[in-house]
Amino acid sequence: MIENKKKPNPIDIHVGSRIRLRRTMLGMSQEKLGEALGITFQQIQKYEKGTNRVGASRLQNISGILNVPVSFFFEDAPGENTSGAPGMAEASSSNYVVDFLSSSEGLQLNRAFVKIGDPKVRRKIVDLVKALAAEAEAE
Repeated sequence: MIENKKKPNPIDIHVGSRIRLRRTMLGMSQEKLGEALGITFQQIQKYEKGTNRVGASRLQNISGILNVPVSFFFEDAPGENTSGAPGMAEASSSNYVVDFLSSSEGLQLNRAFVKIGDPKVRRKIVDLVKALAAEAEAE
């Protein structure tokens, strides 16, 4: 039996995962994003899985709703030719950020941190985390 199912394009999968990442960072449901776009949450699910391709105008609408530039959805996309290009270290560090923000703890920390309005308090929290990380490395 021959399977006739097309596999999603790796770029479509990547764009979908970046939509999901940003949506979850904002604490937005698939339903709420769908409502803002005038489509169902099932359609959002298909976009996020890469099953359905996101059109250019729809991606532009999504970028506005999620408050990121369209380029955000293509950062670290598969097939990007970055070998030997400047900024290689930045690409690997942004993968680390994506992995962190995809974790439950990363999302919780990010959501709580952005609610802190006082920049001095935010700075102290960063200093505290750095000190704890340095202490953990020393052990």
